[in-house]
Amino acid sequence: MATVGSGDFVYEPAVDWFHLPPDVPLTEAVGVAVDSADNLYVFNRADPPIIVFDPAGNYLRHWGAGHFVRPHGIWIDEDDTLYLTDDVGHSMRQFTPEGELICTFGPVNQPSPTNVVGFDYRKITHGDAPYNLPTNTVKAPNGDVYVADGYGNARIHRFAPTGEYKTSWGEPGSGPGQFNLPHGLGFDRAGRLYVGDRENSRIQIFSLEGEFIEEWTDVVRPCQVFVAQDGFVYVGELGRKAGMFDWLERDSNAPGARVSIFDQAGQLQARWGGGTHPESLEDLYTGHDVCVDSQGNVYVGEVSLSAAKAAGVNPETIPTLRKFVRV
Repeated sequence: MATVGSGDFVYEPAVDWFHLPPDVPLTEAVGVAVDSADNLYVFNRADPPIIVFDPAGNYLRHWGAGHFVRPHGIWIDEDDTLYLTDDVGHSMRQFTPEGELICTFGPVNQPSPTNVVGFDYRKITHGDAPYNLPTNTVKAPNGDVYVADGYGNARIHRFAPTGEYKTSWGEPGSGPGQFNLPHGLGFDRAGRLYVGDRENSRIQIFSLEGEFIEEWTDVVRPCQVFVAQDGFVYVGELGRKAGMFDWLERDSNAPGARVSIFDQAGQLQARWGGGTHPESLEDLYTGHDVCVDSQGNVYVGEVSLSAAKAAGVNPETIPTLRKFVRV
């Protein structure tokens, strides 16, 4: 098996590594996250919405049927609490690992009036209150919770740990503190918030208070930003147009989906993918989410079903859930 990555970050793609009962379908792994025991939680865009595997890929349990309109973002904190973002359901809720609802952050299914049309972020006229097609969630070192409100809004919302709304920032645009589809979020231990500003092809970095610090531009449509325990920043990039939205015109010479690893100074450490051979275990097609376990293994969730169908490609030939084992 060929390896991917480079330098201190070399991985072997896992083969047939997870196992499911016949009656538990994994349709589209839109989100991935690991708990304190390195169990993998997959946010599945179908029923069941949550599928849990142990570190060896053995099926543990599933839950969540009927709770979500369209699964999108998943994040797990240090206490193994799940934060689940439902884009079409216009909501973000907190659950136990067994699926018990703990808290709802903000309204549910009450889209804010941003004048968006469908998922076309270009139609958004202004940033507004939570939510309109939110994308992802992360908890800060101080316990506050931040939600990216991306497809139908252009804002980051901040909540207290117990769910009370605090503040928001962001407007449509490409300047500092503006967004064209804020999609993925991550925090480092210093309290810096990384925002994958997807359609601006950059990562913006902010303070806890939403003050702009800097931006990184060596990315192509970043979908998720995951800060690992060792402080390195893993970015899942969607890459050039994958066929999902006809109005997204992309440079055909731009790279396709990939994973990029940066240090906290923004220096690239390793990168793989590119979308040339998406059916290959060494490549990617539509990297939508990325997470890293305590052993340094990388999981990638891909929206391969949505993209492949739109592009006229057989989705059965392209994995939706990938694992790269650190070597």
